[in-house]
Amino acid sequence: MTEQLKSAEQLPHVSVSRLGGGDLQLGKPVDDHDWQMVVVYRGKHCPICKTYLAELERTAAEFAKAGVGVIAISGDPEDRARTFTDEIGVSFPVGYGLTVAQMQRLGLYVSEPRSAKETDRPFAEPAVFVINADGLLQVLDISNAPFARPDLAGLAKGLKFIRDNDYPIRGQLVP
Repeated sequence: MTEQLKSAEQLPHVSVSRLGGGDLQLGKPVDDHDWQMVVVYRGKHCPICKTYLAELERTAAEFAKAGVGVIAISGDPEDRARTFTDEIGVSFPVGYGLTVAQMQRLGLYVSEPRSAKETDRPFAEPAVFVINADGLLQVLDISNAPFARPDLAGLAKGLKFIRDNDYPIRGQLVP
């Protein structure tokens, strides 16, 4: 069963293997930035993901100006993740091998492939998590379909506004 994450909570502890060696700890920036944005992509089989990660590569500098380091992760095995990101030419860290159990802990929607031509394993639908310097979820966007994802240029501007104006974490009112 998938867990529902809430704003202002800590992202569950999840570690995935990193292309190039080592591991990526979700929620812990890997560079000079004190915030981290985790972009979950469906995998190599997804043409929309290719376009989205290429846009992420183009906007990564805007996120960096806002003090936000970016990483991307998927459930793809290493060879598929490497081939996919090499085709795009990404410079940000990429994690691979996200398990179904980890997907569920992160509150992600998980899908079965439509056919063996698509992929050979269950995969996560797209999501974006922004973790602030206190390790809390500042922004989260979880989709159940490949067609609904946040606009990256708008998100970069919004995160800069949040940081420049000490804008609070939204969406905490519990009925």
